[in-house]
Amino acid sequence: MTKPIHEASVTLTIPFHDLDPMQVVWHGNYARYFEHARTALFQSFDFDIPAMRESGFVWPVIELNVRYVQPLRYQQNITISAAIVEWENRIKVRYEIRDSATGERLTRGHTIQVAVDVSTQEMCFVSPAILFQKLGVPHP
Repeated sequence: MTKPIHEASVTLTIPFHDLDPMQVVWHGNYARYFEHARTALFQSFDFDIPAMRESGFVWPVIELNVRYVQPLRYQQNITISAAIVEWENRIKVRYEIRDSATGERLTRGHTIQVAVDVSTQEMCFVSPAILFQKLGVPHP
């Protein structure tokens, strides 16, 4: 497993409106939970959406993977962690959702994002230098 370069986490309490008829969190809401953690992650190194746009590049999500280990339930306190594990040609963010009280892993997943030049709308096959600068790592 690749060692993360940056990590962040957020804690949430499952609201009633996130449940499905089976009284567990509807599977589509997991992407939103990941997004909360990913936002905190990118804010931690000053590269949230406004900073991305200002750089002339955006990084849309092109792949989402979720492994549902245990169901999430109403009023459960969860901690969602996000970590950047790839950045050279794409950004791969790895996620874990854990029960805040027990630490039990409930869900894991990842997203893949690629750089797109805002002016040309073309996908970049190598991450732009600004990403390396923001991450604090040498540009190859």
